[in-house]
Amino acid sequence: MKSSVKLNKQQLKAVRHNEEPLLILAGAGSGKTMVITHRVAHLIKKEGIPPENILAVTFTNKAAGEMKERIEKLLGKRGVNIWINTFHSVCVRILRKDIDKLGYSNDFVIYDAADHLSLIKNCANELKVSDDLYTYLFISRKISNLKNNLITPDKFKEDEARDFNFLKKAAEVYSLYQKKLKENNALDFDDLIMKTVNLFEEQPDILRHYQERFRYIMVDEYQDTNHAQYKLINLLTKVHRNLCVVGDDDQSIYQWRGANLDNILNFEKDYPDTTVIKLEENYRSTQNILDAAGAVVCKNIRRKEKKLWTKRDGGKKIVYSRTLDERDEAKVVCQTIESLRSENNYTYKDIAVLYRTNAQSRVIEDAFVMRNIPHRIVGGLRFYERKEIKDLLAYLRVLVNQNDSMSLKRIINVPHRGIGKSTIDKIDQYILSESKDMSLFDGIKRIIKTDILSENIKRKLKMFTSMFEKLRGGIKTKTVSQIIRDVLEFTGYLEKLNEEKTSESEERVENVKELVTATEGLEVETGEKGVECFLDQTALISDADTLKDDVGAVAIMTLHTSKGLEFSSVFIIGMENNIFPHAKSMEDISEMEEERRLCYVGMTRAKNMLFLSNSEKRQIYGMKQHNPPSIFLYDIPDDLLERNFSKGLRPIYTPSQYRKKGRFQYSHFRYGSSFYKGSMRDINADKGDSKFIRGGKVVHPQFGLGIIMAKNGKGDELKLTIDFKEVGQKKLVAKYVSLKVV
Repeated sequence: MKSSVKLNKQQLKAVRHNEEPLLILAGAGSGKTMVITHRVAHLIKKEGIPPENILAVTFTNKAAGEMKERIEKLLGKRGVNIWINTFHSVCVRILRKDIDKLGYSNDFVIYDAADHLSLIKNCANELKVSDDLYTYLFISRKISNLKNNLITPDKFKEDEARDFNFLKKAAEVYSLYQKKLKENNALDFDDLIMKTVNLFEEQPDILRHYQERFRYIMVDEYQDTNHAQYKLINLLTKVHRNLCVVGDDDQSIYQWRGANLDNILNFEKDYPDTTVIKLEENYRSTQNILDAAGAVVCKNIRRKEKKLWTKRDGGKKIVYSRTLDERDEAKVVCQTIESLRSENNYTYKDIAVLYRTNAQSRVIEDAFVMRNIPHRIVGGLRFYERKEIKDLLAYLRVLVNQNDSMSLKRIINVPHRGIGKSTIDKIDQYILSESKDMSLFDGIKRIIKTDILSENIKRKLKMFTSMFEKLRGGIKTKTVSQIIRDVLEFTGYLEKLNEEKTSESEERVENVKELVTATEGLEVETGEKGVECFLDQTALISDADTLKDDVGAVAIMTLHTSKGLEFSSVFIIGMENNIFPHAKSMEDISEMEEERRLCYVGMTRAKNMLFLSNSEKRQIYGMKQHNPPSIFLYDIPDDLLERNFSKGLRPIYTPSQYRKKGRFQYSHFRYGSSFYKGSMRDINADKGDSKFIRGGKVVHPQFGLGIIMAKNGKGDELKLTIDFKEVGQKKLVAKYVSLKVV
């Protein structure tokens, strides 16, 4: 296989492994994408495997696009027939063909997060579930978690909800939510994988078809897979077992959305004949950065041993700054960025500022605006989530699928055409009295023929349905951009925006025009011209996909969003206990280990220079905080850090000085214990086990009201699994947390 890229020994070994299971443990910056693409090329060129027998799966459209581009360079036209997609895109392709076997129509629509939450609210209100008992967000997360674990509403009722009264209402909402999704011929994001698994399990012939087609399967970022994704891959590989998974357990940072670290840690148990290859040579960062990041993550217990190294020199020390407050911290970041540009010839796009929570971004944004530093927030309000864009997408959805009553309700009076809420309520009541299975669109067409509504309202509804029929006439023959132009013309949407003559309306007009440009770009890039394809594309876009490499601005984002990206210089701000690690993680062992992995991910985004900072005091969440430095800073060896302190701050002990002075028992950090002043050992030492009972209510000082789901151990070893109203399920050691029984 000819290639201008020279593979190292371990990479070459991975590329040439053809049959039977393969686990590639790929450390940060170790060239895993190159290995996957060269392995695909090797299978086709050297082993004679037909391209259509290969499936490559990853998590972001950006990663999938990069793989496609590289493979086509290696293979030319032969690379076109390979399925290289995200998990969700793969499932959409499968469901578009065969979802009718599950009772859905093949023209289903995909609801995004906002639509999902809106439907949850509707269901909760219909069932009179008080938002005081459950937040809609809690129910949303609960349903998502259930789907990620392939638990249906009926199964949920039989198990958890049967035993705990407080979950029964959540189970009712879940049941109604799924019913309404089906009535709208819609799937949410989690359904895409769950329904594909259902399809395979209920239709063995369809499963066999894909098992025979995809004889060689490669999964990128395997550490981020949840149970549903694990099951999907397990079903597909059951016959041929030529499964290659690539991942890094040290970069598993999505436990909160269902990722199961056990999938990669137990891969060799699932596939006993697995070959394991470690990629430890790093091509991105300096050795100092790798050593510092490795020192943080190696404290975790649940990980596979690996040590990253590079042929690059040691590089500059990691700069640690302690500042007076959050504004002083932002000032230091700005000054350092300008120094990097003047002294190191860096451009703004070479730099990223990372933080643990979105609440930290405001001060940095303000500072950048004051100093005229161009910047871009990655992972904020996405283009396709803006009101005007969602309005137009709703028009497209109804054109494709007239059963989508939720989208229809969104745009029936947008722009204003005199069809208000009272009219919609009357139509809903009419539908309930006539047929519960009737869609809103059909209900409108039928109620027009009755005397229920006034002649004026019926006239407006007739004009509305007539407009849609005209628009639907071009759905099969026109491109997406042409249909959007028709929608804008027929509805007067753009005209209404222009009439407002405000800065906000002008921006919205620009966004609408950009949507037309986006559809034209998609048509040129992919050759796809159908509305259905465009809607699928927009529904599956992630935050990281929105970052363009050619934007001359500093990237600002959360640590989670930064995964998979790299920059010459990286700033991680807010390195304080209760900020990072997050307060919600400091009493839970598994979550504390995930915080360490998140720190490792953030640090290894840096190629040349890494800057860490915290503040003596911080105004955040509407309150003043005085947090100690992050425990992660004390994991980094003294000789790798250069310390800078704002004037007037007291000196901070180095890790070695802390250990010598006995200020804390350092080994506690290995298990994720909290780093507070004083020892946690005596807190609640006299707490009795008997007051904690399954199903009992407790109040946590930070997480609020929760229900005890399970108890394990006794005395000092007592561990409680608690489902909190606001933050979901947590596993806590009773000895180290103050819980009030209510």
